[in-house]
Amino acid sequence: MEKRPESSVGFSVTIPPPPQQGTQSPVCSPPPPFPSSAGPIFPPPPIVQPNQIPSPSIKTLNLPSPANGVRTGSPAPHLSTPPGPPVFSSPLQPASVPFRTSPATPQPVAYSSASSLPTSSPPQFSNESVELHHQSSDATEDWTPVTESPNVLFSAHKVLKQKKLANIPSLGFGALVSSGREMSPGPQMIQRDPHRCHNCGAYANLYCNILPGSGQWQCVICRNLNGSEGEYVASNKEELRNVPELSLPSVDYVQTGNKRPGFFPVSDSRVSAPVVLVIDECLDEPHLQHFQSSLHAFVDSLPPTTRLGIVTYGRTVSVYDFSEKSIASADVLPGNKSPDQESLKVLIYGIGIYLSPMHASLPVAHSIFSSLRPYKLDIAEASRDRCLGTAVEVALAIIQGPSAEMSQGVVKRPGGNSRIIVCAGGPNTCGPGSVPHSFSHPNYAHVEKIALKWMETLGREAFRKNTVIDILCAGTCPVRVPVLQPLAKASGGVLILHDDFGEAFGVNLQRASGRAAGSHGLLEIRCSEDIFVSQVVGPGEEAHVDSNENFRNDNALVIQMLSIEETQSFALSMETKRDIKRDFVYFQFAFKFSDVYQSDITRVISVRLPTVDSVSSYLQSVQDEVAAVLIAKRTLLRAKNANDALDMRATVDERIKDITSKFGSQMPKSKLYQFPRELSLLPEILFHLRRGPLLGSILGHEDERSVLRNVFLNAEFDLSLRMVAPRCLMHRQGGTFEELPAYDLAMQSDAAVVLDHGTDVFIWLGAELDAQEGKGAAALAACRTLAEELTEMRFPAPRILAFKEGSSQARYFVSRLIPAHKDPPYEQEARFPQLRSLTSEQRTELKSSFLYFDDPSFCEWMRSLKVLPPEPS
Repeated sequence: MEKRPESSVGFSVTIPPPPQQGTQSPVCSPPPPFPSSAGPIFPPPPIVQPNQIPSPSIKTLNLPSPANGVRTGSPAPHLSTPPGPPVFSSPLQPASVPFRTSPATPQPVAYSSASSLPTSSPPQFSNESVELHHQSSDATEDWTPVTESPNVLFSAHKVLKQKKLANIPSLGFGALVSSGREMSPGPQMIQRDPHRCHNCGAYANLYCNILPGSGQWQCVICRNLNGSEGEYVASNKEELRNVPELSLPSVDYVQTGNKRPGFFPVSDSRVSAPVVLVIDECLDEPHLQHFQSSLHAFVDSLPPTTRLGIVTYGRTVSVYDFSEKSIASADVLPGNKSPDQESLKVLIYGIGIYLSPMHASLPVAHSIFSSLRPYKLDIAEASRDRCLGTAVEVALAIIQGPSAEMSQGVVKRPGGNSRIIVCAGGPNTCGPGSVPHSFSHPNYAHVEKIALKWMETLGREAFRKNTVIDILCAGTCPVRVPVLQPLAKASGGVLILHDDFGEAFGVNLQRASGRAAGSHGLLEIRCSEDIFVSQVVGPGEEAHVDSNENFRNDNALVIQMLSIEETQSFALSMETKRDIKRDFVYFQFAFKFSDVYQSDITRVISVRLPTVDSVSSYLQSVQDEVAAVLIAKRTLLRAKNANDALDMRATVDERIKDITSKFGSQMPKSKLYQFPRELSLLPEILFHLRRGPLLGSILGHEDERSVLRNVFLNAEFDLSLRMVAPRCLMHRQGGTFEELPAYDLAMQSDAAVVLDHGTDVFIWLGAELDAQEGKGAAALAACRTLAEELTEMRFPAPRILAFKEGSSQARYFVSRLIPAHKDPPYEQEARFPQLRSLTSEQRTELKSSFLYFDDPSFCEWMRSLKVLPPEPS
């Protein structure tokens, strides 16, 4: 097995299938891309009411559920690319509730990673496999509903039968998979053991053929015939509709009994998992004031039963004692070395209280935060001694408490994962895992290598102890992201950068502590024998499962999940081993984890996709936004630094050309090819990718780009899509919003515009509107409310910036829009029909307002590749 090089986050698994007799093993070309969806590039623009902002639409074949952001019936406009904007003069409905919006449903967590996971070899089936004939009296297949779980988003709703076409690397096939994505309605809970195939281990599901007379069922993965111990015996197939796993695509098998001897969950486990704050005490006065405000708001937001610990670090580590009610009292440990067992024993078995529920210690927590003082010595921020590594070790010891040996083998643990939240204002420069103050240190590279290994080891130890470490950095001092990233990644946490310790930092502090997280997570992936998983991108690693379950030919790919959260997802690349003969292919995803209530959950999601010979039919089924996100994750996995990012931009160009040559059409009397109309949204999303903050040069420091890429690789679908292609909403009279293409032509001087770019939301106020007394302030307030409501469930919480036309900060907004002011009028009007009503003087005035950047437009980029853009509809 050949592994890909490791990336900065998550893992990537490349799994070549074993060679088949008489066939060649598929050859993996550069990053296998994914397909994109068909559909009009500019569907009719919506008028977005403040009380109903639609979530990103995905082109459907009556498959996905509305909770997915996928609409049935008439297609909703795609939010990520320029849908044809409404004419500005169109009548608008006033909102009954001013500026109220419905936030998008949380999507699966983007799981990203960088180590290669080997997939298992294709299942070999013995002659025990039995084909059931599809008889109307025996089979359940003719009444199974055509639905798709919102936890699984495929890049296409059909699969090509021809291996040669299906495995074209520039337009591959795959899925985004999430364990905790919110579902509507929620999955059916079943409190019994599941029925599993004795041959391959797959679970009984709604696509299985059932023999009601005997209760036998045929596995859709290996076609083995299995018994059901009489549970599927029925007089007719209609009775089987009452069996949840035979009627629903997603079910939860729940075991509430505790099977771990010597382990007793504490009461009210949902809120009892402790949170320990690890606080940098080397902050200057301005930063400290904002930081204290955020900390006070944070403890006020915690549930009364949440147990909180507070640890600060500088040259030493201070562990605060909640037993002192009148003053802030702390035990101090040296920070230049790891704490020895004797010191920790004295601390843990002493009389101090270091974890205390909020209902008993809220005033004490406030007094501790108020007692923090600014750094007094005249030393540069980057050179101050900070023993972050030692502080995390101490926090981990406090959470673990007395060892099992010291308490007669009985350990009480809370449900779910405990959480350490590190609040850092500078690099770790003292003690284990530290690096020198200066990059010019003669041994810096060697010391940094040792620090990286130590941090990763500490993160893995935290993971084994069911503790997630999130690192929230703020301020202007570089924190040496490459050193801190392994600590957060290995534990299943995140690292986030902030400009300061103000609003966005405070919101992320609250959301980091409040997001539910399960533990002991495994993901099993099973596919039809003609399909295999070639790569996985997500927050996990190869699982070494020592299971007592014995299945003769269990070839599932098993991934150990670093955390189980709604805000993460796995990106799976899939290929075909041979030409597919059957009419359907099947996929099954089984998430196994312990939830915050100490219940053992097995969430089984089953999907069936039709196979087709027609390339056109396949292209029309492509979900362009899902495909674009998968392409972006595959691409970003290889962009580990600025030079790699430049190479990946060239890869995006080559991908566009290859898709055009394989699926496009040659223009009459010309050597040029036109990009396939069925995939008309894909090139524009990829253009956003190559020039935006993920691959472009918008962000100034490599640390910022590195953190952003790591967040993206783990992010769920909605956030991933927004980070690639921004969503543009214009405020109109009456408190309504119109969705416009993310082009610079949207900057109308008489309007206010909201641009949602995932981790940043920008509000731009036109000069003409700002000059109108009262109207400018009202529009700005409406945009601010919309921005907050669109992102109220998002993690990381974005920073929200507002500025006026012509200001220097407006360049942040303009740089994320596609420049179109240099395009010919007919191309501009294709995207903005309202421009047709402008006079030549108005056009000249509009064109003169674009003075920020001189980047090529989308059409110019496509022509530079010798590719004609798809025609807008």
